[in-house]
Amino acid sequence: MSILQGTEFYISKRIGRAIMDYKMLSEGDKICVAVSGGKDSLTLLRVLNDRRSFVPIEYEVMAIHVDLGYPKSCAGALEKYFKKLKVKYHIETVDTLRKTRKKDINCFWCSWNRRKALFEAANRFGYNKVALGHHMDDIIETILLNMFFQGEISAMSPKQELFKGKITLIRPLAYTEEHLIRKFIKEQKIKTFDCACPNSAASNRAKMGRLISGLKKTCPDVKKNIFRSIKRIKEDYLL
Repeated sequence: MSILQGTEFYISKRIGRAIMDYKMLSEGDKICVAVSGGKDSLTLLRVLNDRRSFVPIEYEVMAIHVDLGYPKSCAGALEKYFKKLKVKYHIETVDTLRKTRKKDINCFWCSWNRRKALFEAANRFGYNKVALGHHMDDIIETILLNMFFQGEISAMSPKQELFKGKITLIRPLAYTEEHLIRKFIKEQKIKTFDCACPNSAASNRAKMGRLISGLKKTCPDVKKNIFRSIKRIKEDYLL
């Protein structure tokens, strides 16, 4: 039986449903949780770790933080938090920022370099699953980003096998709305760290977030509708 309280209970329920729907976890899985220091990854780490006490399967959790070398590194503070949670952890330091011009730093650059380091670390430690903290709002924003800037209809997959199945990428927060994560972080008084990227506020993803917020004023269900649309494709009406 679950012993979780408050908002964590509701987040855990959504995580459990996503895990079941997409068959994300199996007995004996070794999961690397990518922890950036933001609210999403810290929430995912905490809930996945807490769920180990009552779910019917056994799995390992290890937190991995990739330090790209931004001046305001949160690696030290995260290390203290990992020790407080009593979870295994690893700080992966990579030297790519020093060789990159500021104008070339964007969400794609940051994501690509973090994931490369993350997958290499997971493989090195023998972990077969990598968990990312993308939530429902992230998936919705990605759908719009791909439509507006790539001219295609696609989204983030909650589960994706990589490297011929050697590593499986999972997104257990796929059914969790961002407002629940914000509430949980506030309730638990967990210290978070903002993105250190100098271009984060001007990113296209941030623009999509502001666009959706504006649309909610006239269509309160806009987020749910966009999220559901990717599963309700009417092929007869496609070009």
